[in-house]
Amino acid sequence: MWNEPYLETCCRSALHRLVLAGASGRPDAREADLKDARCLDRLVSLGLAAHRDGSFAITEAGVERHRTEIGGKTSGRRAA
Repeated sequence: MWNEPYLETCCRSALHRLVLAGASGRPDAREADLKDARCLDRLVSLGLAAHRDGSFAITEAGVERHRTEIGGKTSGRRAA
């Protein structure tokens, strides 16, 4: 964990929202006027999220980072 890039609180929150969104993902933050657009872009650049077909979804790496840094179970949600 200590050798991974630091995630700001806002980015950890965006990662958690991706987990909560599940397989449906989150809409493109720029198009939906979401305030976490920068965080979602950062998560994509870190490989923790993927941007496909106009939405953001969590990746396997994102699920693992959520598990280790934020904790809790993902209720069986599948990664992109």
